[in-house]
Amino acid sequence: MERKTWLLIAGTLVLAAVYLAGFTNWFQPQTVRIFHTSRDLRPAARTGALPNLMFGLDRPLRLTEIRIVPLAAYQTNQNTLPLWHLVSDSNSAPVKTFFYGQFIRGLKPAVPGTRPQALTNNVTYHLLLTAGKIHGGHDFEWK
Repeated sequence: MERKTWLLIAGTLVLAAVYLAGFTNWFQPQTVRIFHTSRDLRPAARTGALPNLMFGLDRPLRLTEIRIVPLAAYQTNQNTLPLWHLVSDSNSAPVKTFFYGQFIRGLKPAVPGTRPQALTNNVTYHLLLTAGKIHGGHDFEWK
């Protein structure tokens, strides 16, 4: 082939690479948007019960890990002990919403036999989610 043909092919490949890097999300880490809300679904007075704290995701995901830690402790030590920690033992069910402390099919406590700890009022917590290669985090305050 002629030199001109090789230059056109090389130019086309460069433009395609620029397009893929600049206008697609192929090379960006995947994240998930997380929100939270507090719903009083059972208005009867409950002592020692877990809060009605609901988390929502922007799309259904097969979660592989859920971890909630106090934000202040997490900022100084990334390996702080979580208040609630679930890991996938196999293939978890896709979820779009879940409650704090809820049993999620396919997830089990990271330490067998542990239960979610109670949240303290006016403390900021950090939720860490993993769904395969997708990661997400969300700060919230329990009131």
